[in-house]
Order: sequence, then C-alpha cells, then structure tokens
Amino acid sequence: MTGLNFDVDVDAPADLAHDATRADALVTVRARPVAGQPARTRSAEVLIMDRSLSMAGHGKLDEAKRAMCAAVDALRDGTLLGIVAGHHEAEVVFPATGGLAPVDAHTRQEAKSRIIGQLAEGGTAIGQWLACADRLFASAASPGVVRHAVLYTDGKDEHETPEQLGSVLEACTDRFVCDARGLGEDWNYAELLRITQALHGSAEAVVTASDLAQDFTRTMRQAQRIVVPRVYLGLRLNNRFRLGFVRQTRPVEAELTARRQHGDEIHVPLGSWPPETRQYQVSLRFDPDALTVEEDLRAARITLHAEQSDGTRVPCGEPRAMVVRRRGTPGFGIPASADLTRVENEHELGMAMRACADAWQKGQHERADRELRIATRLAAELHDTGRLRLLRSVSVTGPDNLPHLRPDVSRGQVQRLGLDSTKTVAPRVDAMRPPPLDDAVRPCPRCGTTPSTRSATFCEECGHRLDAPADEPDGGPVDAS
Repeated sequence: MTGLNFDVDVDAPADLAHDATRADALVTVRARPVAGQPARTRSAEVLIMDRSLSMAGHGKLDEAKRAMCAAVDALRDGTLLGIVAGHHEAEVVFPATGGLAPVDAHTRQEAKSRIIGQLAEGGTAIGQWLACADRLFASAASPGVVRHAVLYTDGKDEHETPEQLGSVLEACTDRFVCDARGLGEDWNYAELLRITQALHGSAEAVVTASDLAQDFTRTMRQAQRIVVPRVYLGLRLNNRFRLGFVRQTRPVEAELTARRQHGDEIHVPLGSWPPETRQYQVSLRFDPDALTVEEDLRAARITLHAEQSDGTRVPCGEPRAMVVRRRGTPGFGIPASADLTRVENEHELGMAMRACADAWQKGQHERADRELRIATRLAAELHDTGRLRLLRSVSVTGPDNLPHLRPDVSRGQVQRLGLDSTKTVAPRVDAMRPPPLDDAVRPCPRCGTTPSTRSATFCEECGHRLDAPADEPDGGPVDAS
C-alpha cells in the first residue's frame, strides 16, 4: 500500500492534421489519502544553511539561525535529521558524528546549539552543499524513507562552475527533494529554479530576512505531509513515436528532463507526493508518413508507478492510453485544444516574465519593458491573478499609456518576478477559448519550426522570438532547466 490513492486522467486531442509532426497530451494526477490508513511515512530531513561571508551583514545570519532553529522545532519526533553549513565548502555540523540522528528533546537542543555557533566566512558553492546532503541521505537509503532538504542562500553560486553544479544535480536527481529560498536581493533566480526543477522542490523569494523563520516552519509542515517518497510517470511508446518532452504544468512549471529506461517503459521521476493534484504535458514527435491515415493508433500507454518500502516500483493507478488519428485530407483544419492552448500560453507568460527579469539585470530597459507588456497582456487574458498582481506591482503606466518597469524597482522584486514566473493557476471555466482556425501560423524565422499554437511568442525549439528577424540576438527567455 502507498498510503495514497492515485487517479490518472489523460486529455489528448485524437485528431492530428495530415502533416502534423507532434502530438501532445495533458496528464492530470490526483492523489488522495487512503481512507482508514494512517498517512505517516518515515522521513529524513537535511537543513542547509548558508554561512558565507555575505551573511554577516544586516543581521541576516542571526535571522537565518532563528529560522533554522524554528525548522528543528517543527520536526516530528523520530525524524532523521542532519544539518549542513555551507560556504565555498560544506560541513556537517549536526550530528557531530556525521550521518543522521533521530529527533528528540535532547537532539533538538544539540542541533540548535550547533546552529547558533556558526560564523559567517568564505564564499558560495551550492553544489558542494547538495553533494554533502546527498551523502547524509545515503545513511538513510531505505526506499521507504522520504528524503527532503531545504536550503537558503543570499548570494550567487560563485565558487563553482555551472557545469559543476549541473553534475551534482544530475547525481542527486531522484535521490531527494529540495526546496530553495533566496534571501535578500543578491541571489540568482535562475540558479534556484535550476535546483528546484531538478530536485522537484519549491523556490521562493524571502526578501526580508525576518520572514525566513515563518517560511521554514511552514516548509517543514508541508514536508511532513509527504506520503509517497518517489513516484514515476511510465511511458510505453509506440515504436513510431519518440518522446519530445515532459513538462509539469501545475501547480508550478518544471521541465522534467530526467528519464531512465525501466524495462520496456520510460520512467520520468515525479518526486515525492503528499495528497495533491499535479498536471503534466507529454509531447511526442513522429514522422507523419510513418502513420496510416484515418486509423486510431495508440501512441503511448501511460502508467503511474510508486516506489514501495522494498524499493520495487508498482503501478498505482489504472493505465491510460494516448490515442491519435491522422487525418487523410491535407489542409484539413484541426481545432486547437482549449486546455493545451491555455497551457502553452501559460508557458509563454512564464518565458516573458523571465525575459523581462533577465533584460532588466543586463540594463536592457527597453527590452524589459517590451517583455513586461507581453507578460501583462498574457496574464490578463489567462485571468492569472497571482502573476498579474506581481507584474502590476513592479510596473507603472508611462506617458505613452503603456506599462513600464518602475524606475525604483529593486533587484529583489525583479528576482521574485523570475522566480514566480513558473507558478500557474487552475483555469476558470471558459477562461481560455481556442483561436479561430484561419489565424496565420508564424514559423520561426531562425529554425523554421512551426509553433503548436497560433498565439505563440517564442519558438519552442530554439527560444527565438517569432516576430524578430532571424539574425537578432536573443536577450531572453532561457528556461532554467
């Protein structure tokens, strides 16, 4: 038993245009508690504190210590705990003997004493911190244990290369979940998104240091809701189809690049699960000439798998089929799926927000304003009140009656703009309707790829803006994966 009941729903337009080369499906996974079964799972927690020299100013380290102690207090008795203090290296500060120690009254006090004794020095190498956490979790490598970490940082990952961080993230993927917090204003939102996308965690901006304790307490409570340590999306593809991408679309967007062959299926790690609902976009590629016309074909069989306490993976929901039919008449219009159109537009919104943040950080203020207007328009059309509220909070209407970034906008606000770009909302009924069939589709001027939606702003393959000349340099948007 997994402790959760999983239900999988696949929404895929059955009809494909005669010359289509791509088929997409939205996979919605709902996890509900099993009635009458206790939903408590053995858990291990690693708290990662940034004690680099930049933490010494403005009382940040004192507030961070208070937050770490609050996190220790919020843990259930029996939770396995380790604490890592990081600068340009990583040190296990609790337990003193290494490994992980079960939480009780005595170990709580010892852990908090070790936290309070930390001093600020050195630089920042987040990959080293995560590698150290991975080694701690290895001492609690039982498959049935939830392995969760949380880190904060007030700076950029300056004392290791992006390649070194990427190597650590690849090694840690599917081994533990990690939430990340940006403290103050001097961190890099793209680095935090890269970490949390790889490790299935949440990323938040904590601009005011005194807010970190409340955030960490809430994070610990949410982590203790996790019931199933590891879940996988199993894809068995028809040999005429290949996997393009898998992207989580709700409640946050994340590119799920990790995938491994498991028997005759591709397994895509989905992280740890509490009772909640998530949605994914599965995109397949194919040669249209390889498909017969006017015949139903099962492009993929989709099955959810959960890891058991003995390490085996078993199906935890009924398999679902992704069935497609290639139309026999060239030029026959296929109505766009309203749900897929919305998901693609939400992705466009996130890309525009990140492009705005990136352009502002490079001093490209005209480009930042242009991306801000695109993002604001999309957020309004999508009725995405959360992201629209954030966009309006950093903008002001100029003499041209158009939104511009505020002259006094802070770096912390811009970092939050990039970080919150991935947060999506459930659509209202009829909030998004498919575009009319006669709208012109703009192929990418750089690589020639035809976008999947008529309202696309960026090329899905190369990231180039569709209304820009092929030779114009790209000033944004780059996904954080």
